[in-house]
Amino acid sequence: MLTVHGDIRSGNCLKVKWMLDALGLDYQWVEVDIMSGGSRTPEFLLLNPFGQVPTLVLADGRALAQSNAILLHLGEGTRWIPADPWERAKMLEWLFWEQYSHEPYVAVARFQRVYAGKTAAEVEPRLMERGHLALARMEAALAHSTWLAGGQAATLADLALVAYTRVAHEGGFDLAAYPSLRDWIGRTEAAFAIA
Repeated sequence: MLTVHGDIRSGNCLKVKWMLDALGLDYQWVEVDIMSGGSRTPEFLLLNPFGQVPTLVLADGRALAQSNAILLHLGEGTRWIPADPWERAKMLEWLFWEQYSHEPYVAVARFQRVYAGKTAAEVEPRLMERGHLALARMEAALAHSTWLAGGQAATLADLALVAYTRVAHEGGFDLAAYPSLRDWIGRTEAAFAIA
């Protein structure tokens, strides 16, 4: 059986959970409280030297870290990884962009507001500026395409990016200015049966 070590509050962990659920796979969820150092214990670091969640442990004991690597592993051979090389490359482009240009701003602003208890005035302005740039980039792409990678169906890129985008308001990002993005959130939640 598959085992996921994760913090249910984390969008990076939720996207792995949503993928497992969408695939109908049996798995065990082991809650790791990152706020109390649960991913920094000696036991956890033996499992995952990165010291981050999520971590997927396969039935044979091999462990895999990094949410998008886990999504790619789980998604192999499914409809959520395009067969066309160009469409697959576009999906990967968005997956890499998500971890470099979206998550560090949108997710971090949310973390600071929700979990660190900072007020809007205490959140670094650069986080908000870069977060809005990321949301605007997605809005521009979705104004001309149903899905981020541009194909005819949802891909892992949509799943990866919806995790923190759907709760961006918790970090102080008003999605009212992003109508295509709001519509895409609903489509992506429906495509992956996210409640």
